[in-house]
Amino acid sequence: MINFRYHVVSLTAVFLALAIGLVVGTAALNGPVADSLKERVNSLSKDNQQMRQAVNNLQREMELEEDFAAEMAQAFLPGTLTGKRVLVLGLPTGRDHTEGVVKMLQTAGATVTGRLDLQDKFVSPDNNNALLELTATAAGPTGAPTGNLPVNSHGVETSSALLANVLLDRTPAVTEADRKAVLAAYANAGYVTSAEPVTGAAEAVVLVSGQPYVDKDADRKDESVVKMAEQFDRAGTLVVAGSGSAGGNVVAVVRGDPVLSQSISTVDNGNTPQGQLVAVMALVQQINEKKAGHYGVGDNAASLVPKLPQ
Repeated sequence: MINFRYHVVSLTAVFLALAIGLVVGTAALNGPVADSLKERVNSLSKDNQQMRQAVNNLQREMELEEDFAAEMAQAFLPGTLTGKRVLVLGLPTGRDHTEGVVKMLQTAGATVTGRLDLQDKFVSPDNNNALLELTATAAGPTGAPTGNLPVNSHGVETSSALLANVLLDRTPAVTEADRKAVLAAYANAGYVTSAEPVTGAAEAVVLVSGQPYVDKDADRKDESVVKMAEQFDRAGTLVVAGSGSAGGNVVAVVRGDPVLSQSISTVDNGNTPQGQLVAVMALVQQINEKKAGHYGVGDNAASLVPKLPQ
């Protein structure tokens, strides 16, 4: 009969064997395993240092590229737009980059007649009917700006035409009272905000955009942005400074349209100082040569920059 003492001796023998096995195994493997782990840790440490250095180098390169663009702007832009009146329109997707465009325009000597930020609700399909109603009630004291508006049911297109009438050169000229009344109507309704007050009519526009929309109404919103660009293009010279040229953003659509691509210039890296410099150079080309061009690093870009005049 197996008694309690037998169980104690058996368990003790088992645990003793385990302990001896651990000691022997550790002693046998300690050298190779430890060396391997140390080597792996040292390798990972070196990789991290190299990656950290690479990030620092890229950051430094970006800073130098910004400095380079600023220096090139001082070399190429001064005087190229002296006496020219330019309006800057910022879409919600490109609003962070409008200030850079304004500075480049000022370096070129342009008179920036205003800087307007269009709000998301302007291109929201939910506000289509409200925009149509606003075009009928937003006219100034004379009502002149409402002439020759598109006759359709597209609120963004009709409103864009009205805004283009009061913001760009027009014959007969729009009175200051009409311009202020129309802008106040859209501002009070929350469709536009004025980052810099509008001081008069412009002859050209830089539209600062970004990536295409991605929500459930993306297709209709992207379409509305293109409709807006079309109306400002009809009223004056237009350059689109965008971010990327893929999807349904306005840069991609304009470049893919055989008609629009002949009258609207595009820059697909307008989110960078280099692209902002090129946007102004493209505007100079548009005004002086009456020629549209497409520049940047994305699809269907003709080159990085416009061809410099002889």
